[in-house]
Amino acid sequence: MTMTAPAGLDVSAELTDGTHLIGGQWVPARGGETIDVINPATGDLLLRVPRGRAEDIDAAVRAAEDAFPAWRDTSPTVRAELLYRWADEISKHEQTLDQLESMEVGRPHWGPSPLPGMVTYFAGQADKLTGMTLPTHGPNTLAMTLREPYGVSGCIIPWNAPAPLMVADVAPAIAAGNTVVLKPAEDAPLTPLLLAKLAMAAGIPPGVINLVTGYGPEAGAALPLHPGVRRMSFTGSPETGGKVMEACAKNLIPLHLELGGKTPQIVFRDADLAKAVPAIVRSITLNTGQICAAGSRVLVEPGMRDDLVAAVSQEFGKVRVGPWYERVDMGPLINAKQERRVLGYLDIGREEGAEVVTGGHKLSGEKFDRGFFVEPTIFQRVTPDMRIAQEEIFGPVLSVIDYTDEAEALEIANGTKYGLTAAVWTSDVGRAVRLAKRVQAGQVYVNTTGFRGAIGSPWGGYKHSGFGRSMGVAALEEYTQIKTVIIDGDG
Repeated sequence: MTMTAPAGLDVSAELTDGTHLIGGQWVPARGGETIDVINPATGDLLLRVPRGRAEDIDAAVRAAEDAFPAWRDTSPTVRAELLYRWADEISKHEQTLDQLESMEVGRPHWGPSPLPGMVTYFAGQADKLTGMTLPTHGPNTLAMTLREPYGVSGCIIPWNAPAPLMVADVAPAIAAGNTVVLKPAEDAPLTPLLLAKLAMAAGIPPGVINLVTGYGPEAGAALPLHPGVRRMSFTGSPETGGKVMEACAKNLIPLHLELGGKTPQIVFRDADLAKAVPAIVRSITLNTGQICAAGSRVLVEPGMRDDLVAAVSQEFGKVRVGPWYERVDMGPLINAKQERRVLGYLDIGREEGAEVVTGGHKLSGEKFDRGFFVEPTIFQRVTPDMRIAQEEIFGPVLSVIDYTDEAEALEIANGTKYGLTAAVWTSDVGRAVRLAKRVQAGQVYVNTTGFRGAIGSPWGGYKHSGFGRSMGVAALEEYTQIKTVIIDGDG
């Protein structure tokens, strides 16, 4: 393999080959081994990162433990100022971060980066974490609650959106006074490494943010088992999330889980299809469908199914697919394993009796042969019990499911193990309110998809989509524990 970088970004100029961040130092893995990070559009080598293991996690946790007392006792106003500086560094390097994430994940440009705003939001909250005073039985007693950090917080993030997911965990954690050990996915660790580098440049003290690269069964598995970790956050599959939860149970530490979804998009006859159709397409093709909130199920009345499917299919035909540095709407899947997974589900859908409307194959040709490119695909005549309607595919695969009335639409929407997001398309306000209250999901969107219209909205799921919340004030509060203090003034 050759180390190349399309569009001129020199990765080795931004990051040192074979090092991760422990205690403010860029060091190799204790065992000396490395992992190749591959460009999924071309198969080229981007950089090598350390193959960290339990001993590297141990060193990072110890560094975070050493840094914790001083960081905890740092004025929250000072912590806020350092976070503002981090946001400023991110803004200065916004284009580089965007290109780097595109190169390692394969996604085209998404638009203005949310990262500076995310860090700024939590910087603004750092000195606003307050407890409350409590009523007492006598005039000489004072009672209050305090919000205090846990200590060392472990964070494991996936490869699909490494920069936003890192910031969503690390920013509230350190704003609240915790220190962090982050384990990014081995497929996409480069953007988190650069974000950690920028945090150091902003003046965040050594040991406050530590980042260990490595494989999940080696470095990842060691993190929740370490006795020095006092709080965990994991984003990924329900299967791995269950293992993380078991490990946390052994040490009796709190855990935040975000485990995926199977988003229903319920379309009614009175929906504005001119608005709904592009949003439905964008929801399943964004990041090649490799998003936990991907709108993978479209629920529709049979009488309007043909018109809706025709409109969505026509819009699918406009989706430009290719490497991120071209003018495209959708890039490759992250790796060969994910490509096999998605292609396997395309076969499953056919075997189950669903009808392919468009797509359904791996793309071929000079532009695609070196990468992991799959056509955006629509299945219709899908029944709610089919695997493609129940299981998270994590690819650009849309299932169209018929319903007869509002009650059945709700039953189908709630009829999977997931409950992360849902969308309702209707001009009937009463119907929108009813469904928003009854759909089992952590976020419900009416006549829209995504949460960018709101500031500080909590993010998290119901059922097997996990528990706990990231984003918003809720995230900051979850990185604190409550202490009650009662003072007897009669001494």
